[in-house]
Amino acid sequence: MSVRHILFLPLLLVTACGDNDLLPAFDLSGSTMGTTFAVTLVAPTPDADLDELQTQIHDRLEHIENIASTYRNNSEVSRFNAETSTDWVQVSAEFCRMVMAANEVSFMTGGAFDITVGPLVNLWGFGPANQDYELPTDSEIRSAQANVGYQKLETDCDQSVMRKASAAIYVDLSAWAKGYAVDQIAALLDEQGLTNYLVEVGGELRARGHNAEQKKFAIAIEKPMQGNAMAYDVVRLTDVSVATSGDYRNFFEHDGTRYSHSIDPRTGRPVNDLLAAVTVVGTGTAFADAVATAFLVLGPEEGHALAEKLHIAAYFLVRGEHGIEEKTTAQFEQLRRM
Repeated sequence: MSVRHILFLPLLLVTACGDNDLLPAFDLSGSTMGTTFAVTLVAPTPDADLDELQTQIHDRLEHIENIASTYRNNSEVSRFNAETSTDWVQVSAEFCRMVMAANEVSFMTGGAFDITVGPLVNLWGFGPANQDYELPTDSEIRSAQANVGYQKLETDCDQSVMRKASAAIYVDLSAWAKGYAVDQIAALLDEQGLTNYLVEVGGELRARGHNAEQKKFAIAIEKPMQGNAMAYDVVRLTDVSVATSGDYRNFFEHDGTRYSHSIDPRTGRPVNDLLAAVTVVGTGTAFADAVATAFLVLGPEEGHALAEKLHIAAYFLVRGEHGIEEKTTAQFEQLRRM
């Protein structure tokens, strides 16, 4: 356990100023899902047992990984992916609800977000198999696409059962699970009666109440560039979730062309590189995580139009002739003014 007033996060930077008048803040941190987590508690109640809370957070994150990690062969999602049957399969109620909620985002975004995109992610070398970065052929892409499509995955969560249209359907919750983990930790803190906190898992976060300065949390949106993290813009927010999807951290180059880890399920290919990053602010982190991924896939025009249509607060960083240009929705501008 450590006290920390400045957090440097992978996709979002959270800052606070040092001052003698700051309220006490405690940081609980660790590793999860191939990344890190950090929970900052501001002036917790005197009876709060932080050691016990750290254990509870660890246990809840382990529970989520045991459901959603494709890197664990015995996780629930891995066992479901290994099923060769196309009959209904009994699953946990939690796993079923995660898949059902993710598929609702798929429907909402016209398939730009799709948790069955795994065969394409693996084909392009970004999956858990640690493949070499070799360009797949058109034939290989078409073959993988035959087993991609959220419509090919059915849920009946009243019965806690799921089924897939073909045995090769592969569920990948990586664009849902980190946000879901943030939501679960936030719920745990709420249950403990903690009202001022910041939860972050792999750059996705949720803020509640106030920071150590007794102000809204200062959320700095990272400049989309390799190397040391730098703030591009800062907004003050509270009682919201924030998620960012970007193409500048995980990619490879081949013959001078850059290929992002973000795959468009509709084309079977990495997204074009005009849109560098999208930040979404909402009431749920898993949802924000998913729609940020969808907007990145859709690109700066189509993605922005859908965000406006859905009344979602979104901040787009677009590569232009003169460098990075910002593009925001009306809902995001409203948050800025609050």
